[in-house]
Parts: sequence; structure tokens; C-alpha cells
Amino acid sequence: MIEPVALSNFFLSFFSGAMIILLAALYAVLYAWGKITDKSVLSYWAMFIYVLLLGCVMVFVNVMNLKGYWQIIALLMAIGYWWMPRFILQLCVATHIDENDSQASS
Repeated sequence: MIEPVALSNFFLSFFSGAMIILLAALYAVLYAWGKITDKSVLSYWAMFIYVLLLGCVMVFVNVMNLKGYWQIIALLMAIGYWWMPRFILQLCVATHIDENDSQASS
């Protein structure tokens, strides 16, 4: 039987997977907070967090022995983590602009 993850690498795979989730959430928060408050310092921190996120994704892919199309899925996940906060922020801004316009006209 082939082990997908060596027992000695189990902690590293668990830790890197957890860090992917935490860093993705932190990136989204810092990005949105930086755009809402118009503070470029938070945007720089968000970029730094995203680079750490990419590092964790690379560690996770290597430790989990992901090959072939699994590497493509991991790359698509990292790209999704980059773009989704932007799309969600645009959606929220567009929704609130419409809401404020309808309240101002009544």
C-alpha cells in the first residue's frame, strides 16, 4: 500500500493546510480593510500575507506528494485566493451603492 503522506510529514501537512486557510482569511481581511480605509500599508501587508500563502501552498503540494492535475488544482486554488477578495469587494460596493441611491431618492 502506498502512503500518500509519510507519517513523519503528517504534522507538516496538517500545519501547512491549516496555515493556507488562516492566511487566506487574513489576506482577504487585510485587502478589504486596506481598500475600505484607503490605507496602502494594509495593502502591502496583504501582499506579504499572500506570498506566505503561496509558500504554504507549495509546501503542502510537496509534502502531500501531489502530482499532475493536482498541482493544477492547487495553482487554481491559489489564483482563486488572489481574485476572490477583489470580486467580493466589488460586489459589496456595487450592492451598497445601489442601496444608498434608492434611500437617497425616497
